[in-house]
Amino acid sequence: MKKDIHPNYREVIFWDLSSDFKFITRSTIETDETLAWEDGKTYPVYKVEVSSKSHPFYTGKNVLVDTAGRVDKFRKRYNK
Repeated sequence: MKKDIHPNYREVIFWDLSSDFKFITRSTIETDETLAWEDGKTYPVYKVEVSSKSHPFYTGKNVLVDTAGRVDKFRKRYNK
């Protein structure tokens, strides 16, 4: 096996900002921020907007989107 061609897997904390849910897993993602975990160790942290704790598919909560306003904007812009 060739040396120095494989990514550096390490434990990383993923932090879902919308639900304030944190979980630790192994990843190759690069980040400059760190956070202390429950075991007292410090790990790199990567902030995400959506995870299984906040995504409507997993939570069963639907988010209503204003599609009528979008259609009106489209018609105004491209109506000739």
